[in-house]
Amino acid sequence: MSEALAAIKITLPDGSIKEVAAGTTALDVAASIGPRLAKAAVVARVDGELVDLGRPIRTDCRLELLTNRDEDALAVLRHSTAHATAQAVQELFPGTKIGQGPVIEGGFYYDFDREEPFTESELASIEERMREIIARDLPIERRDVARQEAIDHFKGDEEPYKVYFAETKGGETVSIYSQGDWDDFCRGPHVPSTGRLGVFKLLSVAGAYWLGDEHNKMLQRIYGTAFFAQKELDEHLRLLEEARKRDHRKLGRELGLFSFHPEAPASPFFHPRGATVYNALVDYCRGLYPRYGYTEVITPQIFDSSLWKTSGHYEHYRDNMYFTEVDGREFAVKPMNCPSHCLLFSEGRHSFRELPVRLADFGRLHRYELSGAVAGLTRVRTFAQDDGHIFCTPEQVPEEVASVTKMILECYEMFGFEVKIMLSTRPEKRAGDDSLWDLAETALHEALESQGHEFELAEGDGAFYGPKIDFIVRDALRREHQLGTCQLDYGAPERFNLRYIDSNDQEQRPVMIHRAMLGSLERFLGILIEHCGGAFPFWLAPEQIRVLSITDRTAEYARNVEKQLKAEGLRAFSDIRNEKIGAKIREAQLEKVPVMLVLGDREADAGTVAVRYRKGGDQGARTLEALLEEVRDWMRPGAAGDSTPA
Repeated sequence: MSEALAAIKITLPDGSIKEVAAGTTALDVAASIGPRLAKAAVVARVDGELVDLGRPIRTDCRLELLTNRDEDALAVLRHSTAHATAQAVQELFPGTKIGQGPVIEGGFYYDFDREEPFTESELASIEERMREIIARDLPIERRDVARQEAIDHFKGDEEPYKVYFAETKGGETVSIYSQGDWDDFCRGPHVPSTGRLGVFKLLSVAGAYWLGDEHNKMLQRIYGTAFFAQKELDEHLRLLEEARKRDHRKLGRELGLFSFHPEAPASPFFHPRGATVYNALVDYCRGLYPRYGYTEVITPQIFDSSLWKTSGHYEHYRDNMYFTEVDGREFAVKPMNCPSHCLLFSEGRHSFRELPVRLADFGRLHRYELSGAVAGLTRVRTFAQDDGHIFCTPEQVPEEVASVTKMILECYEMFGFEVKIMLSTRPEKRAGDDSLWDLAETALHEALESQGHEFELAEGDGAFYGPKIDFIVRDALRREHQLGTCQLDYGAPERFNLRYIDSNDQEQRPVMIHRAMLGSLERFLGILIEHCGGAFPFWLAPEQIRVLSITDRTAEYARNVEKQLKAEGLRAFSDIRNEKIGAKIREAQLEKVPVMLVLGDREADAGTVAVRYRKGGDQGARTLEALLEEVRDWMRPGAAGDSTPA
């Protein structure tokens, strides 16, 4: 029987089955269900794989038709909009070479090789040409060709970056997408035609090294975003504007928290105010450790390379490490604490009665990041983690994972983050036998299920030494960040020959759990600054109370109030400059000081303070003791209540 006459079965999400001829497209199926669905469908999912609506289906399968209500459909829309951006650029500026244009969080970008920098007016012209391309309603068509044919095609078009992708991506058959007479090497999928694109906005231009390698040519990266509806775009642009105001690099300078210097690339200097916040975060973690059974250790910064060969980092992580030579031996600056904790555990004999052993470490770490990848505090070359490692028996794994999860969720709730849990499985490049990976993945899966936590699978996103649970937080601007992690590792105890004595007096291999709550303190601080707009909660604020004198006559009283506040452990400072009180208040507001005490002659005579909150404004006069009764509770990490003025 010919393919045109062969029948295949399409199973729809509701369980119904459609019998159609082999070669039928997802768009054909949508049209058979109804014209409204055919018009609304953006892309199809066939047996879990996203495919173009026009791609022929040749075997029995499960089919989903995705519309603008689906997140994956939005990603496809943005990818197709990136292609429209590249087409518009090449139509307007002939000779421009195109790089890559992936979807990223909140939008897309496309890289271009052009000698002249793009200007703001040119971005507007590109947007206008994109609207023309949309109005043409060009079919977006995929064709599968032999790899060599694709290489020859893009060589003929003098597109070296596309030649690179044709040579390195995909198998012997690769795909090219066309819209009109414009081609791009791409895996797809895409919307059916340019007329199906929605509303969009080109946002900015930045330099970007080709493939993120500073040794490669600097290209120009145009960032943009796209949505199905104008109101969604408007809300996104509003959040972007808010994000610009909250940019931690901007606020870090304005609030005197940290700075960077070219003599120490991608390595932050924390100023006194920033160091105060940093250390308060460390103290918060230390406050949790006794409750959750951790003991803190201090370990060296530099180790002989033999350690990193044993741990597997030398093979799998070497490009991100710093090396030096001492006395003819190769040493490496530690990028992680785990091997040093293995050395600590290996000293002496351990009974099963001693386990679990939970070690915590704030040791400074160094990792080489490409200069094109570093960004403020969120990607640096030197940092510390609230790092911890647990050595336990296999039977203790579920309980330990539950304890780590509880601690992490407690922390994120305090900071007001929404949380999503991801279970990341074995990556393609990994260490250890698959049997150990099977054991570790099953253990984490069962531990999460036993606690009743909802989670999503992230196939292939595990660490090279083991699977992990990642905790994704959503901040006040609805952006997602991966912070905490709980990683199960059967391989390191094997490589370091770690042992404990079981109840039968036999040597057994412990399981190692890597865990971090805040993750990199530097990165967490950058995220937190933007989450709260630089207005830290009272317990974390670098300056909690500012005492403001109205006249020189009350300066001495202001100094005495400051002294009493500091005696209570509060971070208080007095402003007794000969400035107008309105200017002092405005300055304190801009510097995000939660509480201001305004002291005039009346307050000095009565021994009171006029209280002003950064958020709530004037609160009236009260005695200093009454104020202290109120703020003592706010000094506790996580102190809740709408009355908290931060």
